[in-house]
Amino acid sequence: MKFLDQVKVYIRSGNGGGGAVSFRREKYIEYGGPDGGDGGKGGDVWIEAVEGLNTLIDYRYAQHFKAGTGVHGMGRNRHGAAGEDVVLKVPVGTEVLEEDRETLIADLDQPGMRILLARGGNGGWGNDRFKGPVNQAPKHANPGQEGEEKAIWLRLKLIADVGLVGLPNAGKSTFLAAASAAKPKIADYPFTTLAPNLGVVDLSTNERFVLADIPGLIEGASEGAGIGTRFLGHVERTAVLIHLVDGTQDNVAEAWRIVRHELEAYADELGDKPEILALNKIDAMDEETIEAKLAELSEAAGTEVRRVSGFAGFGVTELLREAYALVRRRKLEAQGLDPDEPENTPTEEGWRP
Repeated sequence: MKFLDQVKVYIRSGNGGGGAVSFRREKYIEYGGPDGGDGGKGGDVWIEAVEGLNTLIDYRYAQHFKAGTGVHGMGRNRHGAAGEDVVLKVPVGTEVLEEDRETLIADLDQPGMRILLARGGNGGWGNDRFKGPVNQAPKHANPGQEGEEKAIWLRLKLIADVGLVGLPNAGKSTFLAAASAAKPKIADYPFTTLAPNLGVVDLSTNERFVLADIPGLIEGASEGAGIGTRFLGHVERTAVLIHLVDGTQDNVAEAWRIVRHELEAYADELGDKPEILALNKIDAMDEETIEAKLAELSEAAGTEVRRVSGFAGFGVTELLREAYALVRRRKLEAQGLDPDEPENTPTEEGWRP
């Protein structure tokens, strides 16, 4: 399945049905009077977040959505049926934007969220509505209201707890494959990953989170170089970033600075996220080289640097547990709970009957 995270669609709600002009005419009934029914309401356009989807590819081939028109009213006070609604089903994490691509209409970040995008026009009144003591035989009815029409943008931001960032060939896909059951493409050339990959990390029965691997950043990505920063939106919702630096390259400090600059240039919130820095591919270096690279990277970043090898599996579990601790702390704080309280600490015991 192809990955698509931005798409423009056109929506139109249904017109309301027109009211009817009709008079009751039956044998032996001298004064039948008006009996025109109302028109039906036009259909609405809704958008709903559903589980099981992770791409907007369906809207690549169908961009126009129109709700049904209300049925016109009829004689004998018969009202028209309402037009059929249209529901756009999208992945959880989809943002709905105005045509300017800046004004946010809705953020569907929870399964089952349902938002009205365009309301259908009301049905017109039939002539039965206008009868009265003065005008006992009205010969007019209202037409139905016009529906709403507009263009919107759908932008998907994947729901993940932890994001993997780094330069191309930093070993992010290998790390994701070692940490989860995901099977991303792995090769020895840059830009192997062309679309974000998600993996579920299971540390224990009660310790589980979603890890996102996005395509590598290069210098000038914030200005459109390489793949640019298009996919950085997929790590905006994460609680923590794991920054992998390829230890086999010559200047590890510069590699860290390049990615940090692009993160901060994209959004201040992304640059301020907690970051776990790790020197990757240590299986390909001797101990002396590892220590020298760790010292260089730690001095540049001003923080502790973990040593890890996604290929050999060294340090992967420890790094994931550190990331999970930060994810858990953020979730508890969002619920107004103290993460340091013992009752809020997860246990590693499995399920018992």
